[in-house]
Amino acid sequence: MGVVSYNYESTSPVAPARLFKAFVLEADKVWPIAAPHAIKSIEVETNPGPGSIIKIKFVEGLPFQYMKHQIGGHDENNFSYSYSLIEGGPLGDKLEKINYENKFEVAVGGGTVCKSSMKFYTVGDYVITEDEIKALIKGSEGVYKAIEAYLLANPDACN
Repeated sequence: MGVVSYNYESTSPVAPARLFKAFVLEADKVWPIAAPHAIKSIEVETNPGPGSIIKIKFVEGLPFQYMKHQIGGHDENNFSYSYSLIEGGPLGDKLEKINYENKFEVAVGGGTVCKSSMKFYTVGDYVITEDEIKALIKGSEGVYKAIEAYLLANPDACN
């Protein structure tokens, strides 16, 4: 098993508090409404909080049927959260899991800088490439941008 780390940043015109609420605190309500082209439902399989398992079901026609996240924790004061992708999605037989640490920070001039630190745990002697990582990020950006657009179109959501 190997571990590959990768850092990624993106920006958003939406305030950090609203993004944090949409992505963490109200994800089960917001994601299926904001990204119906991709997200069918989000279910909490065990008690909410650190260690809980979240199952995200995708709509038919996408490459994956579902994925499961294990929640590491979140900090509402600093708009940060962590989780691990532990089943389904892009893991297949080459990745054991992917750990994520995310933080929403106030951007200069307003909006948000979203900082993500990822660790890819590979199976056997498989080595994940930067191009494969970028492809995975690009796939998730569709949902991210849909949630961002939903928040911009609905200024009262996630306040």
